[in-house]
Amino acid sequence: MFENLTNRLEGIFKQLRRHGKLSEKDVDDAMREVRLALLEADVNYGVVKDFVSRVRERSIGSEVSRALNPAQQVIKIVNEEMIATLGEPERLNLTGVRPRAIMLVGLQGSGKTTAAGKIANLLRSQGERVMLVAADPYRPAAVRQLETLGEKLNIPVHFEDKVSPPVLAARAREIAEKGGYTVIILDTAGRSQLDQALMDELHAIQKKINPVEILLVVDAMIGQEAVNIAKGFRETTSITGLVLTKMDGDARGGAAISIRSVTGVPIKFLGVGEAMDALEAYDPGRLSSRILGMGDVIGLIEKAELAFDQETAQAQAERLMAGEFTLQDFADQLRQVRKMGPIGQIMEMLPGGMGQMARQISPQDAENQMKKTEAIINSMTKQEKYKPDVLNASRRRRIARGSGTQVQDVNRLIKQYRDAQRLFKTMKKSGKRGIPRLFG
Repeated sequence: MFENLTNRLEGIFKQLRRHGKLSEKDVDDAMREVRLALLEADVNYGVVKDFVSRVRERSIGSEVSRALNPAQQVIKIVNEEMIATLGEPERLNLTGVRPRAIMLVGLQGSGKTTAAGKIANLLRSQGERVMLVAADPYRPAAVRQLETLGEKLNIPVHFEDKVSPPVLAARAREIAEKGGYTVIILDTAGRSQLDQALMDELHAIQKKINPVEILLVVDAMIGQEAVNIAKGFRETTSITGLVLTKMDGDARGGAAISIRSVTGVPIKFLGVGEAMDALEAYDPGRLSSRILGMGDVIGLIEKAELAFDQETAQAQAERLMAGEFTLQDFADQLRQVRKMGPIGQIMEMLPGGMGQMARQISPQDAENQMKKTEAIINSMTKQEKYKPDVLNASRRRRIARGSGTQVQDVNRLIKQYRDAQRLFKTMKKSGKRGIPRLFG
């Protein structure tokens, strides 16, 4: 996410930091580069013009000239203005009579059906009783996809064949009310383009069920076209929020930066992967930090809290302090890290210098290395995992064959394990506490 733009901005900030006191020319040079970087990232021209103008005006003013670290102050201004451009965060409106209805609208291929499953999964985790409604009778594949997601999530899906979407929506609401459901999520039909028939149908559904939210789902990877689609829907229907999908595949980020400013519609969710939990509540402050290469520590902590079992982590820490940390613990932590999501997403959330170093490593290489390490440990016997001292040359050859790796890979893993053991023993002797997880 934002790889190209983040790399460009980091380079610009690095140049700024080389200056002591900043002249007006220094600021103008930097703003010219920022402008080019944003335009290359497919950010709307008007948004770029306003953003750069605001940053420049503040950067040549007293708040920078009087600062002890002018370059850092300019970067702070860029961050503040980026947050202002991204807009205020807004949460789902779940007020009113139950079941509250949420309509998902958008063009074909935008990711509505997957977004419906993700939002249902999120709301269910927050204590809501959710029903999904397949309100797209024109594409049997869309109905099957939603039913498959419902089975996977253990969330009911309502569908009636040969029934118009407005009538289907009304019946679904009645069934949900009788069944004690608190939220229904409608996956409505999409078209290849905006047309009057689509709008008429959406208006008819809206009239029947009076939804608390009408969320427009748009594919972030299509850049400025996503902004144009949002403008088109905004002009013809009462959308209350946006869901940007496929953000994990958008290396530029133009749609995310432009869309709120151009349309005035709040972004409510970002889709950041294919998994059903790969949905983030929109937070402009955290998003700005990621765009500017500052990482997303809060997001990283949230992912870790969901992935790591606290009792297991505490037990591992105690064994480690007692010098009893094993290769099995090593493997357990790897699995917990894998539960946090794709390694590429985790790496880009690292702050500062750690994030810069992480971005120089191929996410695929890191993922492959983690899989290789897991395979090696899984090829060991219980005795070998808990007492690595028994790993002679013969055993290491067997483990390499069993894991599809080389003996050198096995030797490297054992060395890393020994190095970690020595480090923790040294820290224990020096009386240090708060030892970090090896992979957390």
